[in-house]
Amino acid sequence: MTVPTRTLLRVFWRSLFLQAAWNRRGMQNLGFAYAIDPALAALYPEPERRREALARHLGFFNCHPYTAAAILGGTIYHEERVARGEEPAGNPVLYKSTLQGPLAAIGDGFFWTALRPFFGALAALGALAVGWPAVVITLAIYNLVHLALRYGLFRDGYRKGDGIVADVARLALPVFADRLRVAGAFVCGLTAALLLWRGALQAGFLSGAVALAAAAFGYLALLGGARLLPAAYVIVVAGVGAALFAARWHGSS
Repeated sequence: MTVPTRTLLRVFWRSLFLQAAWNRRGMQNLGFAYAIDPALAALYPEPERRREALARHLGFFNCHPYTAAAILGGTIYHEERVARGEEPAGNPVLYKSTLQGPLAAIGDGFFWTALRPFFGALAALGALAVGWPAVVITLAIYNLVHLALRYGLFRDGYRKGDGIVADVARLALPVFADRLRVAGAFVCGLTAALLLWRGALQAGFLSGAVALAAAAFGYLALLGGARLLPAAYVIVVAGVGAALFAARWHGSS
């Protein structure tokens, strides 16, 4: 017994709302159960077996919402084998509990701390360079990339079950994450340079120099061991105050 392709697409669509019913007790358990329910309905026509299968997936579950797609697909793979009598009923839950931690770490490291910040920096640079259409285009590209990866993980999890571990390893997402962080820092540097250049042109050289000095002071403070948020607040307040003073001085001269 297998799940029809149309039902798998429904499951993937529902997985996009994995965190819609997030709760402190089960985290993403309700979202996971909601997503997998159409597949369970196809595998277990008997109401009692379907209820038993759904109850298995109401336990604790917490993973990165994008990489959780691999676990969702793999869980359906194991549920098919349970429905055919080839595996014990506990295997799908064991599969989920084994992979949720490692895939959460990989997903957080790649998507939250690398891919999303990179595209955010790219959107900021594009907005300064060409205006708001750059933000829309950047957002569209980000979602195209993340949805393609998300669907690929779901598809391979369903096809290969435990074999998804090797597929995720071959993707080398931590390596790409490091490269994206370097690229994001470079884009942030370009954005800051463009912002300073525009400020110097609009408010005079002195205002641009003050902003540059504030940024340099903040960088040196962080190198010296200062805490990020307090240093940022002090630098922003000092930079704004100095820039206003410089603008006023420039206007009165």
